[in-house]
Amino acid sequence: MIEQLTTEAIALLKQLIETQSFSSEEDHTALLIENWFTTHNVPFKRNNHNIWATNKYFDESKPTLLLNSHHDTVKPNNGYTKDPFKAIVEDGKLYGLGSNDAGGCLVSLIATFTYFYDKKNLNYNLIIVASAEEESSGPNGLNSMLSIIPKIDVAIVGEPTLMNLAIAEKGLVVFDAKVKGTAGHAAHPNDDNAIYNTIEVLKWFKEYQFARNSPVLGDVKMTVTQINAGKQHNAIPSELNLVIDVRVNDKYTNEQIAEILQRKSPCTSITPRSLRLNSSSIPINHELVEAGIELDRETYGSPTLSDQAVLSCPSLKLGPGDSTRSHTADEFIYLAEIEEGVDLYIKLLEKVL
Repeated sequence: MIEQLTTEAIALLKQLIETQSFSSEEDHTALLIENWFTTHNVPFKRNNHNIWATNKYFDESKPTLLLNSHHDTVKPNNGYTKDPFKAIVEDGKLYGLGSNDAGGCLVSLIATFTYFYDKKNLNYNLIIVASAEEESSGPNGLNSMLSIIPKIDVAIVGEPTLMNLAIAEKGLVVFDAKVKGTAGHAAHPNDDNAIYNTIEVLKWFKEYQFARNSPVLGDVKMTVTQINAGKQHNAIPSELNLVIDVRVNDKYTNEQIAEILQRKSPCTSITPRSLRLNSSSIPINHELVEAGIELDRETYGSPTLSDQAVLSCPSLKLGPGDSTRSHTADEFIYLAEIEEGVDLYIKLLEKVL
């Protein structure tokens, strides 16, 4: 049965690759996922472009484990030499947009859920959510499902980790900041040029260190990523706009980061766009992590964001594929990685279910 499910999972991934599913445009890939559940006699529900199902013998008295990955993709970059919407197999690699991020994870989790769907006397209930809008952190993704699906106690989020255990993940806060000055003509003296005032501000952001280090996630990482000022060559602008990307470890809440920057940064103003993309983690002694370690999987902290950010329960990021291939030209996943993914997901869950 596992071998057959794996073969079908790879076939589904090829269909997903060849069906455009940019964030908020996942309606056609949602239909493919619906078809999988229909073919395997698994009742499902749909909310916007999110498809979800529970195991056959769902018991409200038991804790619930969420299996989640997404079926939206970013848009292909200009570096592609292969058709991003054609599933091409060469030298054991399956090429195509979304193959690695996160199609391989998604189909492996769908196959795993199907394997356990009608098994009796499980220790956990199972919920699977094939979610939308992960790449855009949109309003109609996994975050929109948390008030619809039954309460979850722990989650496995499928993202490419080489099937190692990402037991923590950094959160994200993006800030918009302003540096003020005095507007004037470029031909006249001006000691309050907003652009020059920003030199010391940039130095502060480059050198500032948040005090709390995480054993798993390391330091908070803060990076100025955008600067914008001025409209014409002969006019000194009255203000300059900055965008600051802050990757938050599990020693701070996003609210604490915002408070620190609003109190300490030398900007005229600094405002977070959102505080909802939090860091996440799962205890090293959680039975899911211990089961993964027994299967010789390594643990680590992930610097990249996923739908874990919207979960308040303990969550483990785990999946076939390699994060360094995500969003790259000629994206691919090894077929052997999908085979390993289904096998290891099932072995992991057999230890706890």
